[in-house]
Amino acid sequence: MQNTISASDLPARGEPLAGGVFVTRYWLGDQERALVLLPDKLEGAWGDYGQKVETNHSDGEANTRAMAEAGSKIAKKAIEAGGHIPSCVEGHLLMAAKEEGLIALREDRFHWLSTQCSAHGAYGVDFENGWQDNNDKNLGRLVRPVRSLIIQ
Repeated sequence: MQNTISASDLPARGEPLAGGVFVTRYWLGDQERALVLLPDKLEGAWGDYGQKVETNHSDGEANTRAMAEAGSKIAKKAIEAGGHIPSCVEGHLLMAAKEEGLIALREDRFHWLSTQCSAHGAYGVDFENGWQDNNDKNLGRLVRPVRSLIIQ
């Protein structure tokens, strides 16, 4: 599975890349990244209600690994699909690309993000208007996995 790309090999935003669609460039810590929206559409609970999982607002890949280690079935499915569940930051980047007409995202249901807000809730995003809110982690929501490539 591809996890790095040369800056000179990046296509235009909205074009195919690494099994999905290139969304945008962004920074995660001190690394510039390329965000890729994968075609897979998953659905399920975030995880167990009442179970605290250490996550953050920016690193969806690390969050998804932590979710999977805690037993999250939807996180395991995202990893099996070769991606991860977007973080809050990555969810905003997806919404911006949708507003620019670069990608299509389902607007009729909330999508899980990999950022937890408490032992009982995690963030989700409504791609109709970009609104992020927290929901009970045991509710069934959609997930659009992404991949984050290190730009060299």
